[in-house]
Amino acid sequence: MPQHDVHRVDDRELPPDPVASPDRIVPDRARTIVREPGITNAEVHRSAGDGPLGRKLVEENQRRQRLQKLDVQRPADTRVFTISNQKGGVGKTSTSVNLAVAMAKQGQNVLVIDNDPQGNASTALGIPHSTEVNSVYDVLVDELPLKDAVVESPESERLFVAPATIDLAGAEIELVSMVAREQRLSRAIAQYRKDREEAGLERLDYIFIDCPPSLGLLTINAFVAASEVLIPIQCEYYALEGLSQLLNNIGMIQKHLNPSLNVSTIMLTMYDGRTNLASQVADEVRTHFPDKVLETMIPRSVRISEAPSYQQSVITYDPQSTGSLAYLEAAAEIAMRGGQVSQ
Repeated sequence: MPQHDVHRVDDRELPPDPVASPDRIVPDRARTIVREPGITNAEVHRSAGDGPLGRKLVEENQRRQRLQKLDVQRPADTRVFTISNQKGGVGKTSTSVNLAVAMAKQGQNVLVIDNDPQGNASTALGIPHSTEVNSVYDVLVDELPLKDAVVESPESERLFVAPATIDLAGAEIELVSMVAREQRLSRAIAQYRKDREEAGLERLDYIFIDCPPSLGLLTINAFVAASEVLIPIQCEYYALEGLSQLLNNIGMIQKHLNPSLNVSTIMLTMYDGRTNLASQVADEVRTHFPDKVLETMIPRSVRISEAPSYQQSVITYDPQSTGSLAYLEAAAEIAMRGGQVSQ
């Protein structure tokens, strides 16, 4: 195959990305230099030149250096996040998976609860989720102890997953007639934390609950179980559509089921700086929620989309990609907002 028809990453030859993003058109030599530890900005400039690509490489190099200097410490208590948006395709599962891996890479003990019948978070974290395995369905419907469903992810020894199976799709109906149907996940998590303590295991630092794009009993269980809500918002035209309804629903949960629930974090996803629309949406969201929106924006990246097909997070699949860097920065920022980062 001619050299200009492929790009080389980690000694693999891959066809060119169907939608090129800025990090996919970096010259091979420049990409190689960025991968080397201790490379100075001047050396990056000499390799890639002083054009836009050179400036981009220098900026990313500086961001990585800042990350390396951060000391991400454990929170004072377990932080439980529900990651939710009633609109589909905004990056809920990608956010759940990659934030969890980023936290684990930074020394945190993390549990991901896959509360979506599609089981995409389980797939991305390399966890089997056929109907034969213990899953969140068994926890919610059959009151199986959560410890019997949780397994360690191959991504990190600090990352654990409660998988979802297709059976979870029927849980919405089965839960309707059950006692305390809204508190089942909350009680299971509380018991799991107690079980870990009794077993002499380190406590969890973060729990991320990945939700389906709807407000049924599965999502309500997640809201009742959590103390914080993280809302991913896609940087596109329909970004704010349905957001007001989601906030109203969260308000109802706060009023009737979980007074301690707080919308603590809004994350802008699929950001493409080459378009005016993305910048306009980002500005509008920041205007409405100035104290909740993360400074870090997750770029629209082919690498983020590719990673789940290899049953990996983007942080493992391509550690040097802009998507990986963005999620690592977002994880540090979330920890910092909890007052747990020193520099």
